[in-house]
Amino acid sequence: MILEREARINIPNVREQIDLFKNLFQETNNENSESSFIMLAELMQMYSAAMKGINTKLDILDSEFQITHKHNPIHHIECRIKGVLSIYQKMQRYGVSLSLESAKEHIQDIAGIRVVCNFVDDIYAIENMLLKQPDVTLITRKDYISKPKENGYRSLHLIVKIPVFLSEKTEEIPVEIQMRTIAMDYWASLEHMLRYKNGNGNVAQYSSMLLDCANTLADTENIMQNIRINIET
Repeated sequence: MILEREARINIPNVREQIDLFKNLFQETNNENSESSFIMLAELMQMYSAAMKGINTKLDILDSEFQITHKHNPIHHIECRIKGVLSIYQKMQRYGVSLSLESAKEHIQDIAGIRVVCNFVDDIYAIENMLLKQPDVTLITRKDYISKPKENGYRSLHLIVKIPVFLSEKTEEIPVEIQMRTIAMDYWASLEHMLRYKNGNGNVAQYSSMLLDCANTLADTENIMQNIRINIET
């Protein structure tokens, strides 16, 4: 099951986004904002195509795995294209020039896919099958499952490139893939909501409790996976 997250318009950010577009288009080499909008649309279309390409690959692998191993490793997939405001803010943090060309060069998570799997070993199985494909090139890999972050966050992060075949050219486009189990996704989603969306800024005092929750979920996952292995053998 593939879930696409719709971009939301936040009224308090409208003025900020208007200023963003003005600044961004001033930094481009185009003569006017119309050509900049066209370039932006073309850029987003390429990243959307790359995201769809990875989604198709994952869907095929999931179906094949179900036939050969009698279960689907992927519970669901979420995908999103990073918003222009988010891209702009990340470029500011990186200290790079504010242009569409610079965004393409420096920002590698414009297209993002979250793959939520049923068990930990399903994550590595899907990763192995995906990276074996000749048109998938691994750029970076960060394994926060074998080595979790200090706060308890667990996930496997990959950035890969795949070719996008357009009518007149072929582009190698990066896609960020986050691979988690259901329990990892549950913890990460709630931790993110508490940390960034409650407006109180007092989550730090609960860091040890959140870490305990992450460790408890990880222990439970290991037990459930061992039960599944014993049942299947």
